[in-house]
Amino acid sequence: MKILWPFLFVMALEGAMSQNKRNVKQTTRPPDRKDTEHASNAKEVVPAAPPQVDSAMAPQQASPVLSQQPIQRPADNMKLLFLKNTLVTCNDGTAAGFYLRETKWSKRWLIFLEGGLFCFSKDTCDMRYKSSRKLMSSSEWSQTRKGSGILSAQQEENPYWWNANVVYVPYCSSDMWSGTLAKSGQAEYAFMGSLIIQEVIKDLAPKGIKHAKIVMLAGISAGGFGVLLNIDRVAAALEEIVAESVQVRGVVDSGWFLDLKPLNPSQCVDALYCSPIETIKKGLRLWSGILPDTCRQQFKKNNEWQCLMGDKLHPFLKTPIFVVQWLFDEEQLKLENIHFGFQSLSERLWNSMQTLGREIKNSLGDLPAVFAPACFSHVLITKSNWLQIVVKGHSVARALQCWERSLSENNKTVKAPIRGCSFHLIDNCQWPQCNPTCPPLQDPITGKEISFRQVLQKKDVDYPRKGSELQADNSG
Repeated sequence: MKILWPFLFVMALEGAMSQNKRNVKQTTRPPDRKDTEHASNAKEVVPAAPPQVDSAMAPQQASPVLSQQPIQRPADNMKLLFLKNTLVTCNDGTAAGFYLRETKWSKRWLIFLEGGLFCFSKDTCDMRYKSSRKLMSSSEWSQTRKGSGILSAQQEENPYWWNANVVYVPYCSSDMWSGTLAKSGQAEYAFMGSLIIQEVIKDLAPKGIKHAKIVMLAGISAGGFGVLLNIDRVAAALEEIVAESVQVRGVVDSGWFLDLKPLNPSQCVDALYCSPIETIKKGLRLWSGILPDTCRQQFKKNNEWQCLMGDKLHPFLKTPIFVVQWLFDEEQLKLENIHFGFQSLSERLWNSMQTLGREIKNSLGDLPAVFAPACFSHVLITKSNWLQIVVKGHSVARALQCWERSLSENNKTVKAPIRGCSFHLIDNCQWPQCNPTCPPLQDPITGKEISFRQVLQKKDVDYPRKGSELQADNSG
């Protein structure tokens, strides 16, 4: 069955994906001890987080310079600033920019790259411009915006990064943050994602980032790809402008995609029927996309696109990376032509989902820092309920704190994990939704929450066998 892949790419907004129908009921309450003990595979007890002054890192928290600073609550809103270099633009030639929330006494900076898929031809970009203009133009951007999850200024919602300087970079280049092409008579659209990141770093120098001790580049979905592609360039740029030694690290949320064989492959007979890999190949050519040299040199001509795949690129990165990845990522499922629905869960789809989960899990196994729940979802760190998802007794916020505390001063190696403070967290259970803290599924007809076991029971799946496997796996 042919699927109109580009319509999936150009019609869906990242915001819609990140607030998927299976989202948990919103709350800003962090999980208490009962919440964490409820997880079936929880083996660790999460120590209470210490009061935060300026850092998620205990040594930095004890700094005499920082400890003398008064505890101040940052403003909730981030304010829009346009790039000083007007030659670096969004797709339609309007000014690119970023939102900034300053905490002037803090030496920690969080730079966030928005997600939102991409376009790869004039036709798909035209469709994207009509349906998702904010992802291609700054003409409709608001003057301020609030952050949630790791971007929140509320300590209850964001216990470790609430008082950092936060930079939100809107995605208006449609190029997975890889492009270097300016708008011209020959190019109707600009694709300058990689250049936008470089200009943001330059514009932040007079704002105080040149005094930073820690800079974290984070991104979701397409923004996660942007982190992988640009993190070493960002680290090099910061080393040039920062007065003292700066620790740079990256967080990739739902941007760890694999090159797998689709369930129902389709030929790329025209732009509307291209496979995901073909769209990426076409896109890189259209965008004048740049890839990290250390990775690109490992592949033959026309195969460099593989450097967009996390498992292929990660071994060549110099900067520490923390990967947040759902084992049953909804967008990866779609890319593999696996369309899970309440009316069409067959044995074949079930097996395909299981294969995908195993492949993602295997690809993450050797990473030093990872948080991977066995759930159906897409994007985590910017959701206001991000503290509720738990793997082995840790939320992703706690895991990030543990990872930061483990990094040595030279930022290149990872120390041994602190007891009771883990950051390599992959669900042991094998089945979708087997982690009891997963965002619940929602029946699209009734709107009521429904368990995955109920879905199996209703559909063309051997429920007695699968159900017993689920029960056994949850108890292990």
